[in-house]
Amino acid sequence: MEEHLIGPLLLARSTVDRSALRRGDADWLKEVWARPTTRVLVIHDGHTLVRRQGDDVEAVLYTSDDAPEGERYLLGVEDEVAYFAVAAPLPGIDGEADGRVTVPSNLADTPEGRPVVAGLRQVGGLLGDRDAGLLVYAVALEAWHATHEFCPRCGSRTAVEAGGHIRVCLSDGSQHFPRVDPAVIMLVRDADDRCLLARGPQWPEGRLSILAGFVEPGESLEHAVVREVAEEVGLTVVAPRYLGSQPWPFPRSLMLGFFAEATSTRLSVDHEEIAEARWYSRDELSHALATGELRLPPAVSIARRLIETWYGGPLEGDW
Repeated sequence: MEEHLIGPLLLARSTVDRSALRRGDADWLKEVWARPTTRVLVIHDGHTLVRRQGDDVEAVLYTSDDAPEGERYLLGVEDEVAYFAVAAPLPGIDGEADGRVTVPSNLADTPEGRPVVAGLRQVGGLLGDRDAGLLVYAVALEAWHATHEFCPRCGSRTAVEAGGHIRVCLSDGSQHFPRVDPAVIMLVRDADDRCLLARGPQWPEGRLSILAGFVEPGESLEHAVVREVAEEVGLTVVAPRYLGSQPWPFPRSLMLGFFAEATSTRLSVDHEEIAEARWYSRDELSHALATGELRLPPAVSIARRLIETWYGGPLEGDW
């Protein structure tokens, strides 16, 4: 039976047209920035302001007149409303001078309408499609710009162009574009349709996920799946099948999800990358979650979607 992902990929949602053909038009960018309808998301160290409105969570958006000064990134246009991100300290937040932020442990406990600071991991799955897309985009652009102030060719300063989608060297004129690192993430199954889960050495006991790794230069996605599984747990896998992708801007990954079939079940774990790994049947996984023996990645991750797709329905027990 051919599987299809159960549930949405929460960081792959968006409703805004990115307006790529208008980025190079400096006059247009200046004109739309000045419109009273334009809305601005302020981003600082991967965080923004959100607020609870009833059962919904929304990003706090400013007019261009009210937005703080900072680098501007065009995020796109929807229904004639232009959206920008501005990289700047978040307005009205204590501790902003030294970069500290306070993320609420539970947005349901915050007063309705009161802005609070949150990151993409906390609210990416709670925001609506438009705001989730805007925040993912803004986080990714801010992270790239923060590490590309200087030209990698000559070391001179670079300037932001094309609505935040190019940096140009002020000395040699070279252009530099936002970087995306492709990474494969794969749910490995055996002949009995058990799922392989593993724990990284940096994670506490009970925190398990599926295998993942970056694609190397000159390598196909399918070859990366086979190589990473062999390196991490010593298994040979065949028939890697692509199921979906979503951005993971921590700081700049694109996660490409696969199922793969193991030709054997004997594990040989690379303990530099994997602390432990074991096979789970559906009943074993359900029991381990119920007892608290293990917890799964949050719903905002593609790992959770792949596990639930294999399982056949929603699961409880987030990290």
